[in-house]
Amino acid sequence: MKLTLLYLAATVSLLAQVGLAVKQEDFKTSEQVAFYRRHRAFADGVGKESQLLGKSTGASQTASPYSVLQDSVHLDGHTLVASVQHGADKVPLKLNVSFLDKGIVRIRGQEADPLKARFDDTQKLVLRDGGANLKYASADSLQLTSEAVNGETVHTVWFRDTNNTASLRMTERPWTVEYVLNNKPSILLNSKGLFHFEHLREKPGADGEVDGADGAWEETFRSWTDTKPRGPESFGLDISFSGYEHVYGIPEHASSLSLKSTRGGGKDAYSQPYRLYNLDVFEHDLDSPMALYGSIPFMVAHNSESTVGVFWLNAAETWIDVTREKSSTLGNLFRLGAASKEPSVSTHWISESGVMDVFLLPGPSAADLYKQYADLVEQTPLPREFALGYHQCRWNYLDQADVLTVNDKLQEHAIPYDVIWLDIEHTDGKRYFTWDSGKFPDPVAMQQKLAYNGHQLVTVIDPHIKRDTEYRIWKEANDKGYFVKNKEGADNFQGWCWPGDSNWVDYLNPDAASWISSQFHLDKYNGSTPNLFVWNDMNEPSVFNGPEISMDKDIKHYGGWEHRDLHNIFGMLYHKATADGLRTRESPDKRPFVLSRAYFAGSQRYGAVWTGDNAANWEHLRASIPMVLSNNVAGMHFVGADVGGFFGNPTPELMTRWYQLGIWYPFFRAHAHIDTKRREPWVFGEPYLTHIRNAIRERYRLLPYWYTLFREASLTGMPLVRPMWMEFPKETSMFSEDSSFMVGSAILVVPATDADTNQPLDVRLPTQENWYDIRSHAAYIGPLKRQFGSDLTTTLVFARGGSIIPTRERQRGSSELMRRDPITLYVYVSRTGTATGRLYLDDGETYSYQNGAFIERELSFENATLTSRPSPRTKSSPEQLEFLKAMSKVRVERVVVVGMRNPLTKAVV
Repeated sequence: MKLTLLYLAATVSLLAQVGLAVKQEDFKTSEQVAFYRRHRAFADGVGKESQLLGKSTGASQTASPYSVLQDSVHLDGHTLVASVQHGADKVPLKLNVSFLDKGIVRIRGQEADPLKARFDDTQKLVLRDGGANLKYASADSLQLTSEAVNGETVHTVWFRDTNNTASLRMTERPWTVEYVLNNKPSILLNSKGLFHFEHLREKPGADGEVDGADGAWEETFRSWTDTKPRGPESFGLDISFSGYEHVYGIPEHASSLSLKSTRGGGKDAYSQPYRLYNLDVFEHDLDSPMALYGSIPFMVAHNSESTVGVFWLNAAETWIDVTREKSSTLGNLFRLGAASKEPSVSTHWISESGVMDVFLLPGPSAADLYKQYADLVEQTPLPREFALGYHQCRWNYLDQADVLTVNDKLQEHAIPYDVIWLDIEHTDGKRYFTWDSGKFPDPVAMQQKLAYNGHQLVTVIDPHIKRDTEYRIWKEANDKGYFVKNKEGADNFQGWCWPGDSNWVDYLNPDAASWISSQFHLDKYNGSTPNLFVWNDMNEPSVFNGPEISMDKDIKHYGGWEHRDLHNIFGMLYHKATADGLRTRESPDKRPFVLSRAYFAGSQRYGAVWTGDNAANWEHLRASIPMVLSNNVAGMHFVGADVGGFFGNPTPELMTRWYQLGIWYPFFRAHAHIDTKRREPWVFGEPYLTHIRNAIRERYRLLPYWYTLFREASLTGMPLVRPMWMEFPKETSMFSEDSSFMVGSAILVVPATDADTNQPLDVRLPTQENWYDIRSHAAYIGPLKRQFGSDLTTTLVFARGGSIIPTRERQRGSSELMRRDPITLYVYVSRTGTATGRLYLDDGETYSYQNGAFIERELSFENATLTSRPSPRTKSSPEQLEFLKAMSKVRVERVVVVGMRNPLTKAVV
């Protein structure tokens, strides 16, 4: 009884936060993290020594204590091997610098002879094919030279790459690395001397400290003590982007698109580093580097000449400082002359455990960069087509009758939708894979009723399993030993979440992951049908009575690994297991749909994510834009924000504006907290109902364009929604723009996000090109900066001249009902009278497209002639012939040419 009362108290405490801001005291600042404090102290010491060294030599230099051991450098096939050592520690580190296809450079480091193994499975779980089939450069394309420069040895590897003239230079004393692209330094490692590697060691005596190390063997946060049985094992490295002023990515943070400085002061600078540590944060702050629900350690730097990236492959807690400078120390580092005066962004990456594993991506274009990144972590696969439609959700629809009433009301008001969602209250006492039989007496009949008009159902299945000996899921997992263990490694780790006392399946265990996948099969998940899909929530993981509302770091996973080693991939492993279960529940396999709150690099392979528990206010509406864009920059493309805001009650004006923006999120879902008022589109009455319906219908009209964009992403890795700089890479005024964005290459969206719904909006139409209002077709010639009116009847969306956009103009109740509808092509001509585009169609649910069952047409318009050609990827196969037969009645019924100087008088087909 005591545990139950404690659990209830914890739940009430959490729900009481609904109207409040985040409880900052529940989460650590950098000053409360011992490994960060140690690296910060090391960095400050190096900085002081470097200043003293600079004064004595009259030039800026680094005082890094790490040097390359003499005669250790050699080229072994595609890998440059070196041994690096701290001047005082005398523990050699083995560094492997590998050269991959497309100019990618990989740098891995750990002890040459480690006292014990470091966690190194992140690469197997994140990289394409577990990293086994990465394409490496051929040995004969690499050449190593070594020379003495001002008495110091510099090793240079020259290599051929189709996009860059590239070389990598490494100095011995101190150890530094420089990636030179087209004769310009681009990415510098340890140029500030902040590289520091805490080698594994034996635990000392009773004082629990090592050489005065702060919090090395034990650390307490509030009432929780981390025993740290392995001792200190963190590492840090400074990575500088020479010639760049803007860096992007590393979601998830409620921050600006262009990452702000965290050290060195300056306008709008943060006082804390960016943190990557998946956390359940109720009603998170805005404009903050605080950790949120997902972590992708991929950073992109861009200037008017090139785009480069760094992928820091580590799943442990990671902090990243960002500093901006106006000069580089490069010239002095290599004794090659005066330092450049170009701008530079210096970043300092610090991870708690694991192996140092860093990828340098050379670009030079955004398209090149995303092909390189996709080579590492794979592209976003084609989703189920229905997942691109509108999702209607709240915590919680009350019962089966409520669900069917919402379905009927959406149809009554002619609002298309594809999915209704059920939150935790649909279950029998928060026991997942079950139904509350009083509220949902016949879930199969309910799903069949929805499916009749092409609608799907999503149920939430969280990772915590209610501790109940009569509950089949818990009993099987417990009997098989599939739960995460406590810090001693013997008993199950136990914590509190929605059901009360709970245990968590250990998805690092492949047998446990396979078992949980099987629970999603139709013969195991009672009451499920092929039209039911899944939502993974609370999978950071969220533990109500744990440190920072998560798991203790020293509890044990499969293989004896501590949770600290894999925290940031825990949610992704559950996401994967769920997707695998849905994919294999039918024969042949069908594409799954799974939404996850927690994510990491690689999560894009398994489904969609969303930005988490936002609030119903104008500030959160505005913040959703850079959050969605930052995820796309980092390769997590299928992402959205809760339309309307999760917490609180939106005004009709806010709700309308959020729908008008939300239709441009790749993942489009309205969601609300259990304590909020009902807010389905019809609730607000007129004129808001009409405005919201028109917005949703616009999403459905453009589904052929969206699906074609997903096809592009699945092939190239390019983001679906793009920052302005990505499409206009030389427009420096666009480099920090995050209030407008591109959807693909053809559509510019300028959302209204101000409470004054009559306030004019500042619009910048870049480049010397035609732009067209996507509805009225009014033409504007760029570059143009002017104000446009935007009342609630108006949304500012522009088609880019030179684009062909496919649509379906007939309004239906769901995307499935539109599948055989005819296509309309809008040709928005460029200033030279030309346009290009693409149309892609497949069955929207199976994998038969991999065997050729698709239609993909390359469209071009020139000399007043529209040409449609099959894509080079088109291949003849039995599957293709069958698909063509099924689609034989689908046609292009209209071609609308917009922007011709001379009106067309006839068309010949």
